[in-house]
Amino acid sequence: MSKNFSRVFSAQPFALLGHIVSVEVDITNGLHAFSIVGMADQAVGEAKDRVASAIKNSGFTSPKQDNQKTVVSLAPAELRKEGSYFDLAIAVGYLLSNHDLDFDAEHKLFIGELSLNGELQPVAGILPIVQCAKRNGFTEIFVPSANADEASLIEGITVYSAKNLKQVINHLDEEQTDKMIPHPKMAIVPTENFAISVNFADIKGQESAKRGLEIAAAGGHNLIMSGPPGTGKTMLARAFAGLLPSLVPDEILEITGIHSIAGILREPLVTMPPFRSPHHTASYVSIIGGGTFPKPGEVTLAHRGILFMDEFPEFNKQVIEALRQPLEDKMVHISRAKGSASFPAQFMLVAAMNPCPCGNSGSLHKKCICSQNEIIRYSKRISGPILDRIDIHLVVEHVDYDKLNQIKNGETSEIIRERIKKARAKQSARFENPLKLNSHMSAKDIEGLGLSDDVKNILASSAQALKLSPRAYHRMIKLARTIADLDDSDQVTNDHVMEAFQYRPRS
Repeated sequence: MSKNFSRVFSAQPFALLGHIVSVEVDITNGLHAFSIVGMADQAVGEAKDRVASAIKNSGFTSPKQDNQKTVVSLAPAELRKEGSYFDLAIAVGYLLSNHDLDFDAEHKLFIGELSLNGELQPVAGILPIVQCAKRNGFTEIFVPSANADEASLIEGITVYSAKNLKQVINHLDEEQTDKMIPHPKMAIVPTENFAISVNFADIKGQESAKRGLEIAAAGGHNLIMSGPPGTGKTMLARAFAGLLPSLVPDEILEITGIHSIAGILREPLVTMPPFRSPHHTASYVSIIGGGTFPKPGEVTLAHRGILFMDEFPEFNKQVIEALRQPLEDKMVHISRAKGSASFPAQFMLVAAMNPCPCGNSGSLHKKCICSQNEIIRYSKRISGPILDRIDIHLVVEHVDYDKLNQIKNGETSEIIRERIKKARAKQSARFENPLKLNSHMSAKDIEGLGLSDDVKNILASSAQALKLSPRAYHRMIKLARTIADLDDSDQVTNDHVMEAFQYRPRS
């Protein structure tokens, strides 16, 4: 005969969404046993030891001391359960089933990992879990105190910040007077003034490269820089991050959720566009995403920000070619035998490479030691379809030594960012969408630009001379539109088109 049965609720993230998990606890008389069922991984299976010790150290009888059989079922059974998200729910469910607690479990969600002494440890992915809880009608959620700020970003659900299991028990027990107060809601406030690691004013020379980076930031265009070692490609890329305007509230919430699930969230909010810079030895899965149970990769962690790939040709060819889909569709679709997922990947690719293996091809200061065949093989590591998806190709050359000390500091990143914000404001008004940039234009959007016959003729003749693909042709129109926006021009002119074609790769 069943001693008692209880059902409480928990959740876990999968892909970029939260999933509600029902935690059922059944206790029957008999020989001692404690089992967890429901396609649980090893971390979930080990919860029985953590929960037993936490219950004992919170002043209750440990499940291991009673001569009874305890079965914990995590439903739905077909969803694989991973991690330590369910510890608190299992402990509360056991105490409810064992008559140590009596409360209404409906509309309450319990999340958190238990230490052996009963303290609650933070878990990853709280933000999408709270969003899921709200969608499913839950009104209260109990989370570790370290996760409370992140959880409180969501309106319409009461968040309780708990330090340990005993605190949760006292709150739920009607006979106790030691109640928790709801955690205050956290406002989503964009950061307008932020520290810049590398300022454009500190970079001497390279004016053409700076202009190309400004255009890329204004319209969300992909770019690649080629030049000998030491010419400042990496410094330019890091300065580029300081040109992007701060995120709007919808973007902040979206990116914070992605970083939370990935376990890399250091602050409650991500208010600046992310800058990801993976090493060229990074694997396919770490860049694109995937695994047995699909996880987001660097292209998703860079969503609405920058993916900087230094030494671009040195990346694994499979990794480089896998960028085709996210660069075109702004999404990554991953299918595996044990699950499939779609991750957002709307990032700006900033790539840097040397002109040859030794890096000195075309340099006036050092002699290239590469053979022509080596240079050809090196350049072929970047395929035509990938180059076709890159709007801006920049050559970063050496600045003469005698001019380094003579060149005055140029414009600061703050001044350039103001121009970029104005250009983006024009795009938002044109598309009636604050998150849409020129680089996201569809063929229908391009038709609606109202290009003059003179501009169309120049575009057609230039594209034919350069033998551009239809994709590259449309990208040149988008780039010209961004240049016009920076020029505060309502119409794309011949000058804007000619500047856009200057950023095509040189033969």
